[in-house]
Amino acid sequence: MVLVYKMSTKSLWLLFIFIGSSYSETYSEELFIKPLATGYVYSFFQFTVIREDDSFKHSTLFPHSLGDIIDRFHVAELNVDLTSGLWKHKSWGYPAVDAPSGAEISARFHNDTQDIDKHWYGLTNALSGLLCTSLNFINSANSYESSADRVYRYSNLPRENVCTENLTPWKKLLPCDSTRGLSSLLNSGRVHNANYHSLGIHFRPLCNAGKCKYELRQTVSLVYDSIFISFNNNYDWSLRKMFGTGLFKTCPLADYSKIYLDTSSNSSVPYLISQEPDYVLKNNIAVYNLNGIFHLSAIVPRPKIVVSELRPLLYTDRFITGFGQEYGGLVTRIYNDHKSPIIATVIENIPWFLPIYYHTLKVTSNGIRIIPKALIYKPGKGRVRIYYLEIVLELAPRSVTEISVQFDYVFLKWQEYPPDANHGFYIGSAIVKATIPRNATSLTFDKSLIIDNLNSTGDDYLICLKTENFIITLPTPDFSMPYNVICLACTVVALAFGPIHNITTKRLKLTTAKYVPGLASVAQKLYVLMETIFMLKSKKTGKPTPVKVFTPEELSYHPTLGHVSEEFMKNKGN
Repeated sequence: MVLVYKMSTKSLWLLFIFIGSSYSETYSEELFIKPLATGYVYSFFQFTVIREDDSFKHSTLFPHSLGDIIDRFHVAELNVDLTSGLWKHKSWGYPAVDAPSGAEISARFHNDTQDIDKHWYGLTNALSGLLCTSLNFINSANSYESSADRVYRYSNLPRENVCTENLTPWKKLLPCDSTRGLSSLLNSGRVHNANYHSLGIHFRPLCNAGKCKYELRQTVSLVYDSIFISFNNNYDWSLRKMFGTGLFKTCPLADYSKIYLDTSSNSSVPYLISQEPDYVLKNNIAVYNLNGIFHLSAIVPRPKIVVSELRPLLYTDRFITGFGQEYGGLVTRIYNDHKSPIIATVIENIPWFLPIYYHTLKVTSNGIRIIPKALIYKPGKGRVRIYYLEIVLELAPRSVTEISVQFDYVFLKWQEYPPDANHGFYIGSAIVKATIPRNATSLTFDKSLIIDNLNSTGDDYLICLKTENFIITLPTPDFSMPYNVICLACTVVALAFGPIHNITTKRLKLTTAKYVPGLASVAQKLYVLMETIFMLKSKKTGKPTPVKVFTPEELSYHPTLGHVSEEFMKNKGN
């Protein structure tokens, strides 16, 4: 028996070695911390799994549930972001992953995939169940395909709320769940109390010389107000203050775990760090290797002002114009603070219930009308297709470029209004893509690992900015009127139904009146009352009047007077 046990254990180890060599996977977890302007602190988590095989049926680190979805719907690339809050580009610079408020999803399918729309809707429904989101509401009326790529689809749901129901299944996709490693810092109470938080899932192939690897990155972006988390009106921050706990155990499945601290703002307002870094990158990135219990904090002296040295070269804003509920306008502004011109691509996806007038499209730069380098316009169709507008512009140095277009407010069917119709309708963000110098941002997202992005020496970097969402109010009927009409009609019917029902269902019949004890009792009480009154009067005159109380048997019935005594009848006859 002992020999059999040893052989079984050896076979088991050989099996594990064979599986590990057949499906090579690596896992790393990283955390990037950067103090932002006005005392905010930006934390970016990244959990990366890289595997060499494109079959996800057998894996040790790659999540099986997500792998089955990727295989079933022939997905080549996938990006899902669930965001709450607004990233302030002008004050905070550029995030590692820019995502608009709500839910955003984009996917690219394999080139040989047939019926892309069918796979697209199947993918969104599957991810809706996996992440507990409302992605199943995505259809042709709120998604679009790229003008240059047949297999690309994109959609966003600006009204989607991000809560614990999304964070819990997201953490279950990690190799160590939320029990060990950097993921143990993701306490749901602390995450959702942040000024800005975003959950992301990003899958893509990495091909080189015909050989491809497959990368899955799960990201979390958090922005905390250090005054709010410190509880003593200063800008001091720490891991425990931000996340509610320290780091006690590392993930044993991770090849390495690192924390990076951007100290570029330390030159303007010096602050003290509790831990000395293991080494420093580019003179301003402190790197910590995690091996066990770890805690990091910073003490910011007075004056408590943190100034960002990296001002954004390119940022945007978006708003609506007009008044009333008949006509309106949509304006997108792009600010270029760079000393050189920048080529930018602006993508607008406008819902079908805001029909735009193409002839009102106007592009100006510093107040002077310009002609776009390229323009693609796909008209929308009511309840079927959105309005798609793609514009390629050359942004002049230190300029403000404005894109405006007019639209109408349409009347919807009453079934198409949400339960809180007077709250308004959310309009998704526009997308601005441009290439800027890499040194304009401290953290990029084109490489697999954060450390590779920090060490990157490329000249240019492609950024993708998302504008803010906004709310419009469409012509809304008075939904309280049907309720009032229903209540009034039901009241009238209820009041009229009773008498009508009695008249139509009951039969009237003449009968001879008989002695009724109840009536006799009433007559007796009235007689007693009258006798009492006479007795009171007799007391006043000094002549007491005897009172006699008759029983029902001593009373007789008179057709006019009712129940009376026999003595009364005799006196009346005399």
